[in-house]
Amino acid sequence: MSNLELVVLGQDDAAVCCTPLAREPLGEEAAADLAKMFKALSDPVRLRLLSLIASHEGGEACVCDLTGPFDVSQPTISHHLKVLREAGLVGSERRGTWVYYWVRPAALAKLSALLQAPTGESG
Repeated sequence: MSNLELVVLGQDDAAVCCTPLAREPLGEEAAADLAKMFKALSDPVRLRLLSLIASHEGGEACVCDLTGPFDVSQPTISHHLKVLREAGLVGSERRGTWVYYWVRPAALAKLSALLQAPTGESG
């Protein structure tokens, strides 16, 4: 497995979109959108799936590569992937009989920007 560096596209847009919680309160619409992402990540299987996809060689993974590490059925994995996709955390594309998934860097940048800790303060 190679050490590929993921390029985060649209990171400036994500930072503008989501001011860190420590600086100003979230608006209602932004909170609803972000809650969808956090809710999707609150399940251990989905969190592991996101990690597997992000760390997969080439930055994308076939659904056939994602079923082995889990003690759940393939339809359950597909359901979890659908939740991640609907939350905007992963993208997907059908290629022949398989579906390939990749992490959406802008979504991770949005979450990261929101949770960014203020600098210079001790806690």
